[in-house]
Amino acid sequence: MRTLPAFLLAAALAAPLAPAVAATPADALVVAKNIDDIVSLDPAQAYEFTSGEIVTNTYDRLVQYEAEDMQKLVGGLAESWAVSDDGNTLTFKLRPGVTFQSGNPVRPEDVVFSLARTVKLNKAPAFVLTQLGWTPENVEQMVRKTGDAEVTVTTSGGFAPSFVLNILASRPASVVDEKTVLEHAKDGDLGNAWLGQNSAGTGPFALRAYKPNESIMLRANPAYFRGAPAMKSVIYRHVAEPATQRLLLEAGDADLARDLTPDQVAALEGKDGIAIGTYPQAAVHFFSLNQKVAALQNPKVWEAVRYLVDYDGMTESFLRGQMKIHQAFWPEGFPGALNDTPYSLDVAKAKALLAEAGVKDGLTIKMDVISSPPFTEIAQSLQSTFAQAGITLELVPGTGSQVITKYRARNHEAVLLYWGPDFMDPHSNAGAFAYNVDNSDGAPQSTTTWRNSWLVPELSAETDAALKERDAAKRDAMYVDLQRKVQASSPIVIMFQAVAQVAMAKSVQGYFNGATTDQIYYRLVTKK
Repeated sequence: MRTLPAFLLAAALAAPLAPAVAATPADALVVAKNIDDIVSLDPAQAYEFTSGEIVTNTYDRLVQYEAEDMQKLVGGLAESWAVSDDGNTLTFKLRPGVTFQSGNPVRPEDVVFSLARTVKLNKAPAFVLTQLGWTPENVEQMVRKTGDAEVTVTTSGGFAPSFVLNILASRPASVVDEKTVLEHAKDGDLGNAWLGQNSAGTGPFALRAYKPNESIMLRANPAYFRGAPAMKSVIYRHVAEPATQRLLLEAGDADLARDLTPDQVAALEGKDGIAIGTYPQAAVHFFSLNQKVAALQNPKVWEAVRYLVDYDGMTESFLRGQMKIHQAFWPEGFPGALNDTPYSLDVAKAKALLAEAGVKDGLTIKMDVISSPPFTEIAQSLQSTFAQAGITLELVPGTGSQVITKYRARNHEAVLLYWGPDFMDPHSNAGAFAYNVDNSDGAPQSTTTWRNSWLVPELSAETDAALKERDAAKRDAMYVDLQRKVQASSPIVIMFQAVAQVAMAKSVQGYFNGATTDQIYYRLVTKK
């Protein structure tokens, strides 16, 4: 198939949607997606879903997870690393011969600049790095050039090396081209404004053009150290309406439709030339009971409500294709996940547990719910099954911001929500679901435990121990044990893990959609 010239392709992107006249170019991947969530494409600021995948495809980190094996952390810009005896210092040897897309060689100075830059800019994702004890004042002492191709990273807190490595594999640890970035810096912004709409990385693609709420064009990096991508370009068309995405896919004007509804996906299943990819996502969906409410403090009540969830009924009907049953706080697809699902709908067992808890005259619980799918449907299902055991579930609908604000203030009785990790390490969720050492109202914490007034000193100590365990296999086992304990007895009932469904042309091969938007890779895509 003949490739469209670049200027014609750009013109097509800017043109209004129209009926297809030809298939997409053989060496370009066209993605139909809503991209209006982007605030910035600077890896030190990018904190949205779409910006996450753009950063992953345009930058590298010292260490990273790759599409070939998402269970294994491998060298990115670092070809090897060593850990000091006390575990507080990691020394990285840089991979030789790697260049930025500008042609500039990757130097230790670029690594130091990039990590310090994220901390100093202090944008939304900076907290991921500052967990290591780094501050704007000390980061350049904690991250240092120690050789012509060597960088040494020091942390405070006695963290497990695997935790530090996972932090350095996260989006805000992406390495930028210091020389290019500083050439575009204005008013002391360290190039933040320019990088918001440009790229200066080493990744398999470079950002060629970005038109907010219109399109993004990525250009292949022929000198990429893992090999040049087969696709010479990846083109995002901003298509807000799922129905329009479906039409573009069916007409051959798009290769991937990323935001289809379950009904639209079902309608495409079995259609000639179209395949459906299903990918577990990192978000876990749960409901929780506030321990400020005396009637909800009995562990037998916690256990009873676990048996009042119609897990199978929901995932086989209105959640079909959107979610899968998952009952532990760390999502499937990550090292250290617990995938056991011991609970199912059992009204008789729930009634017996409620009787043991002394609940004789029924129970009324007010549950805050975001008034949009799928939350409303999940809440209505819970309302129905809870009623069978004598529990009246009064639904309190609100916008997402209303529900979350009330939840963060601990003013709810029960709430239906979801949670996703900020980086690929089990501590990201263990610190939320199994840690609370100060339950006072004056100690607000970004954790589900504190927000539900659940004080857990023993679990907190175990979470701290896991964070510092240096043996990676033993550390994963400690997180599995923490998940078992929270799964068995807590006022937080985890029900589902989100699932992404991507409709694509059958000609597309090698597309990888991991559990987070930081794990969407186009490097291996081909068309056959």
